Amino acid sequence: MKEEVRKAVREELRCRKKLIVLEYADLCGSVTKACKEFDVPKSPFYEWKETYVLNGRAGLVRKKPIPKSHPRSVPEEVIEKILHIRSTYQLGPERIMWYLERYHGIKISESSVYRILVRHGMNRLPKSAPHRAIHTKRYFKTVPGHHIQVDVKFLWLKDAEGQRIRRFQYTAIDDATRIRA
Repeated sequence: MKEEVRKAVREELRCRKKLIVLEYADLCGSVTKACKEFDVPKSPFYEWKETYVLNGRAGLVRKKPIPKSHPRSVPEEVIEKILHIRSTYQLGPERIMWYLERYHGIKISESSVYRILVRHGMNRLPKSAPHRAIHTKRYFKTVPGHHIQVDVKFLWLKDAEGQRIRRFQYTAIDDATRIRA
């Protein structure tokens, strides 16, 4: 409660100061003199004067310093799709991002999806949400020798003089039998 009163008092004092500067400039007839007297740059003075002429005292009240709608904000249709995907499929932000890009052609970052979910109170999945394992099915081949994986490892050895020698270790694994060589 006290903080709200303090803010209101501060705002009232700001408005009074602006009015005093505007009235002083009218009385002395010099904007430069008034601005020097109250240590106010000329550009804010002219802004105050313009808003005072248009809106009166209400124009001197400080406005929110950001625009009401950001030009690059996420469209409402995309927000609705994100919320629908979350409630229907119970996917996390990263999977929602992938889903939108793959099936709807919408590119949006994972952090934007998360912020939208937080804003709408859907940032936590319910405890009953299924855990999806990614890539748990192991593949195998039926014919031995048909498909072989080859890996290379680089080894650094030291010879008798202490110099480093580079050697290669090749490992081949048959996908059907899992025999290694």
